[in-house]
Amino acid sequence: MSAPAADDGFAWCGELVRREDPDRWLACLFIPAPARPAVHAIYAFNLEIARAVAQVREPTLGLMRLQWWRDALAAGDGAAQANPVAAALLAAVARFDLPREPLVELIEARESDLDEAPPADVAALEAYANATSSVPMRLAAAILAPQTRAIEPAATRHAGVAYALVGLLRAYPWSAARGRLHVPRDLLAAHGISAQEALSGRAAPALLAALADMRALARSHLAALPGALEAMPPGARPACLPASLCEPYLRLMERRGYDPFTSRVERPQWRRQWTLLRAARRWR
Repeated sequence: MSAPAADDGFAWCGELVRREDPDRWLACLFIPAPARPAVHAIYAFNLEIARAVAQVREPTLGLMRLQWWRDALAAGDGAAQANPVAAALLAAVARFDLPREPLVELIEARESDLDEAPPADVAALEAYANATSSVPMRLAAAILAPQTRAIEPAATRHAGVAYALVGLLRAYPWSAARGRLHVPRDLLAAHGISAQEALSGRAAPALLAALADMRALARSHLAALPGALEAMPPGARPACLPASLCEPYLRLMERRGYDPFTSRVERPQWRRQWTLLRAARRWR
């Protein structure tokens, strides 16, 4: 791989994350500048894997796209070098000696997005959230602090699961419109609502109660995060910064009149930056 190809890929990834994943991009402003391109590459890969299944109507096409990424990770040459995200990702993996197994784990978790059935239970939802959201944080931590390379810090697990759950709740209108439901079946059953009713467009009390349980689950991981951060090398802690944005979003979902099908759960950029700055100072 030539250096110019990798450099172009890193620039591409940075712009992609800035445009498509602004919260993570803002969080990257609080990590050391030399590490940002590699972390952008991890987050851009995460975006590409999500889009590989979100933009197809036929599951077979999604599986083919995911297989392309598996092959790119395994081979590391040829067509992979022509893709700017793949080129940057492979350069980051080589430069920081990152393990490839978590990247494959993320790809495998995204296969479940090709199945319209909701997760069977809370444990399945947490496993999905861990693979799709904690994995990028774990790799970011390995870039920031090499001693975390061979472990899965508890902090990235809690931060990633909380961040994923909040993201799924925020994306509820978009997901419901596509017939995709991430509320576990055991939560739906506990509140006496079917998956079909949860996608009906009506904010029934039973659905609101099930979503409140998901918010409580996210908060349980946020509550465990401070203690887990204490056990994490200080240099790696900024990898968890996106999770600091969770609580304000959760509070917006608890305002009077909140409708999971229509309410936009957004905050001004300056408020998100302020939240991240305060967290970055606390977590030193």
